[in-house]
Amino acid sequence: MTPALTCQAGSHVAAQDRKALYLKTAALTGIRWSILAGCDQYARNILALDSEHANKDELISIAFDKRTWAGPLNPNPDDQNPSTIALFGGIGRDGNGDGRAQRSSAEDRLYAFAQSIAQAGPGEENTRIGLWQHYRRGKAVDLINHFARLFEHAAPEELEKHAFPVPLNYNYDYASTWGAKRGWGGNRIHEGTDIFADYGTPVRATSYGIIELIGWNKYGGWRIGIRDLHGNYHYFAHLNGYAPGIHHDVIVKPRQVVGYVGSSGYGPKGTMGKFPPHLHYGLYRDNGRAEYSVDPYPALRIWERQDAAKK
Repeated sequence: MTPALTCQAGSHVAAQDRKALYLKTAALTGIRWSILAGCDQYARNILALDSEHANKDELISIAFDKRTWAGPLNPNPDDQNPSTIALFGGIGRDGNGDGRAQRSSAEDRLYAFAQSIAQAGPGEENTRIGLWQHYRRGKAVDLINHFARLFEHAAPEELEKHAFPVPLNYNYDYASTWGAKRGWGGNRIHEGTDIFADYGTPVRATSYGIIELIGWNKYGGWRIGIRDLHGNYHYFAHLNGYAPGIHHDVIVKPRQVVGYVGSSGYGPKGTMGKFPPHLHYGLYRDNGRAEYSVDPYPALRIWERQDAAKK
């Protein structure tokens, strides 16, 4: 077995080190490396929203509590003996060949996790079953498979790139409108930022992601929802139409045109012109339990400045 891969607290962990461990564990357990990467990313996304762990720089973010690792009835919650851990039904395994099942070891944790998923059987469908048995959340399984596809599609550094949703050489205007009251369709708040622009102005993907939703909604009109690597859901509404090749489950990248500014929505399918043309851009996050809206205005300002600097 190869030596354990380690990282110092607070240091930057190279993406290639993580991938090397995913590949090694995949070879040992039969679970596809990108699925392991997706599971680890899912855990990392949730930790990033936890103020106690937000700055924690771990090689692998998948973790277990003491009882799950050592076994619920194990008299020694700090047990590192693979044999007694297995005897008491613990998940802990020796992944790096040192004879110990250490909860602090990234290799041991990832190997133990992969082995637990592999118990459902070989093949993609059984892997999905194993993931559901572990997370007990269908949304988690879907997100992990999305992340796996993104890892297979582009390098990690590419997956971190963003773009402003409207080309800077077009006429547009926007302000912070998140949380403002909205009356049509009932008492509700505005979950996004409105970017006013001319009809037909190109609307671009703000990140690498997968089109999770596309079609008509009585509030948003023709809209698109794109899920990125960090579990963020980018929502584009009131479109005038979609760009060629844009449909459900397609992977898009930053600056790629996905649609065009319009004034659709606030009525049955096809309703147009009830308000000035604009793009409604919303941003939602997933914390492992639920999805919730956040103010996208600060992110839009950052992406606008970044695009201007590139220009």
